[in-house]
Amino acid sequence: MRVLVMGGTRFIGVYLTQALLAAGHDVVLFNRGNRPAPEGVQQIHGDRKDADLVKAKLSGESFDVVFDNNGREQSDTQPLIEALGDTIQQFVYVSSAGVYQKSSQMPHLEGDTVDPNSRHKGKFETETYLEAQGVPFTAVRPVYIYGPQNYNDLEAWFFDRLVRDRTIPIPGSGMHLTQFGHVKDLVAAMVAAVGNSNAIGQIYNISGEKAVTFDGLALACAIAAGKSPDDVNIIHYDPKQFDFGKRKAFPLRVQHFFTSIAKALTDLDWEPEFDLISGLKDSYQHDFLASERHQSAIDFSLDEQILKG
Repeated sequence: MRVLVMGGTRFIGVYLTQALLAAGHDVVLFNRGNRPAPEGVQQIHGDRKDADLVKAKLSGESFDVVFDNNGREQSDTQPLIEALGDTIQQFVYVSSAGVYQKSSQMPHLEGDTVDPNSRHKGKFETETYLEAQGVPFTAVRPVYIYGPQNYNDLEAWFFDRLVRDRTIPIPGSGMHLTQFGHVKDLVAAMVAAVGNSNAIGQIYNISGEKAVTFDGLALACAIAAGKSPDDVNIIHYDPKQFDFGKRKAFPLRVQHFFTSIAKALTDLDWEPEFDLISGLKDSYQHDFLASERHQSAIDFSLDEQILKG
């Protein structure tokens, strides 16, 4: 199949492009050209925020499948649909589990109520638009994505403190449950959806199989970094007692936040390759150490603010 990938040279896009090529697809990337594409992969250069440019660049093109990894608003995705129209056999959209409304009943299921005030509301609006337009779409809703080349400080936030033997400040009791999914597992699910009739018009939560507490995540990161969990020093604090301004003192939302992936397991004939420990080891070895971040200067000023009380 001829496949268009929006982005393709950062994090999800890198792994997705590799997986699609390995599966024998003809891959074309649409991006601003700031990073090199794999050898032999065609790139169409342009800023997706410029709707007229997107339509002009894609005029006359035809793709069987489109992967939209980085669209945040309906206005980001609509030009693709208007430009490519009926040529698309399947449109795979990366949404977010962040669309769900906070609930006392967990895990989140795909049919749960969404939060109209979520900062990810543009994702849900895009899903709704694709359905209303009759686009043969498949949407995936990851929770927290981690793995090598992650540009969000998630696992690295914990590794930064662990390798320097620093106290790890965790908000609340440390018992909030969250969920990590390895980027390679996300990509495997996305590729598994291609050509799968079960996946047309469907939304799937994609993440690891198990939820983990904040404290448990810190200990899992310690194991991945080759440290004994017994040596990890965790303190808990009430974030309402501090004024951090617009800065984030902790990388995760302080609430229970995890999903059921049962629907994806059934429909996509997919299951995660990585459990939490093996996935964190992959990230630690092939990204955190490989990039020499363990030797970089890190700003721990918010930690110090918390530790001083």
